[in-house]
Amino acid sequence: MTIAEACLLAACLLPIGCAWIAKSKGFGKPRREGGFDNHNPRAWLAALQGWQARAHAAQMNSFEALPIFIAGVLVAERMQASQALVDGLALAFVAARVGYIGAYLADRANLRSVLWAIGLGCCIAMFFAKQPF
Repeated sequence: MTIAEACLLAACLLPIGCAWIAKSKGFGKPRREGGFDNHNPRAWLAALQGWQARAHAAQMNSFEALPIFIAGVLVAERMQASQALVDGLALAFVAARVGYIGAYLADRANLRSVLWAIGLGCCIAMFFAKQPF
């Protein structure tokens, strides 16, 4: 497994981590006391506020970011781009996404936008990575 492929797994797990963060305040509490409602989870999540709502939004955005990242890694590896370059871009993407999630939770909108753009740039760069000579 390449580093980039390990980053694929990490990126796929990030939304699950965000979901856990969003739901964490409701764990262990009865539903009638505001605890997580597994019978109607979408409505419960839609009613979240503050950092929990931002964690849920980060989860949704993390799922949205996956297709272009997965495609970028697969295309770059299929085109036999330099593995070091692909690994570096994949690591940078995951780092940007972790930072993005942290910025989202901290309500740092401008930083979040910059980190989102960095992550997208890494994905796009993988489509244009060249085969080593």
